[in-house]
Amino acid sequence: MGARSELRAARRDSRVRLALWLAVAVVPIDQFTKALLQDILLRAGHIEVVPNYFDLVMVWNRGVSFGMLGGSQALPPWVLSMVALAICVGLYVWLRRAETLMSSLAIGLVIGGAIGNVIDRARWGAVFDFADFHVGRWHWPAFNVADAAIVIGVVVLLAESLFSGTARRRPGEMPAEAGPGQRSDEVRK
Repeated sequence: MGARSELRAARRDSRVRLALWLAVAVVPIDQFTKALLQDILLRAGHIEVVPNYFDLVMVWNRGVSFGMLGGSQALPPWVLSMVALAICVGLYVWLRRAETLMSSLAIGLVIGGAIGNVIDRARWGAVFDFADFHVGRWHWPAFNVADAAIVIGVVVLLAESLFSGTARRRPGEMPAEAGPGQRSDEVRK
């Protein structure tokens, strides 16, 4: 293995470690906010934080993201948890192949959020959501810190895919080799 390959591997490994630390950080923050707000909301029921725009509520999501596939026909919690864990394995494989720090961190956010919600399903059979943004009677589906981490991670991955130099590569075109201290997307400039 040459020096350049070793350097690339070391950079990749440090991106992976950083992304996994971010995933590990999301989980306790998510679980702490849920425990704190669950206790408060059990007593208060509903807290109006910013009138007509933001409330804290207690919602049990038995479906997937934003309550989709919920209701009386919801899949069992263990099925949704197994799917989420399988997705985390796939995300880890993607993380090992990610070329940029931004992609790595975004994947870490998604993994951490998915694990936070899996913990809820294992504990309660549903995900506890509490953030209710609304304008008048129009409400965005309630969500939590784990959901926010997932959405932020996905948005960053989409933005990077749409606006990075690697997204403009022609089909079948291989990335140019970067020299020491230079990213492959800088070679094309």
